[in-house]
Amino acid sequence: MKKELYEMLKTSAEADKSKALLTLNLLGENAIGIGDHSTGDFYKNAEEALSTLGDADDRLTTLKTYFNNIKKVVVGD
Repeated sequence: MKKELYEMLKTSAEADKSKALLTLNLLGENAIGIGDHSTGDFYKNAEEALSTLGDADDRLTTLKTYFNNIKKVVVGD
């Protein structure tokens, strides 16, 4: 795998992880939008964020497990 592809996949997974953590934080700490949405919507959003977080962590673990040597390649190689 080329370094550029590895970095794109890693960055994408990290961004998804950040979004999921932010969503869970907003839902758990601030309860933003509860008055505007049903509890069903709230639970659905929380479940989706947790699923996204797990998926992102799995992707990062997979990259580390199978392609860890890629990140050691010097840019320009």
